[in-house]
This record gives sequence, C-alpha cells and structure tokens, in this order.
Amino acid sequence: MEMFVFIVYSALAYWAAGQTIYANKIQIGTMKNIFLNRLVVGILLGVILIPVAILKKLFSH
Repeated sequence: MEMFVFIVYSALAYWAAGQTIYANKIQIGTMKNIFLNRLVVGILLGVILIPVAILKKLFSH
C-alpha cells in the first residue's frame, strides 16, 4: 500500500512541478535529465507544489 501511495504522490509531484516551477520554460538536456530533474524537485517540494498547482488550475482561465 505504501508503494502505491508513493507512486501516486510522485506522479502528482511531477505534474505539479511542471505546472508551477517549469511552466513556460524551455529546458535543454536529455530526456532522462529533464525527467529526473522534474521528478526529484517534485518529490522534494511536492507538499508545497501540489496544492499550489491545484489552486493554479482552479483559478486559471
């Protein structure tokens, strides 16, 4: 059960990092580096980024 929760959290954190920190940015590098960078940043800051990204989606046009 814990693994399922971690996978869901990781997916939401990856999405939230893309919606907040990396929104409207051009990233240069390999797909592996870009993916891992967003994933690590998302996991580390997910507690903050997930609510911010949800609020941003709710209040945007």
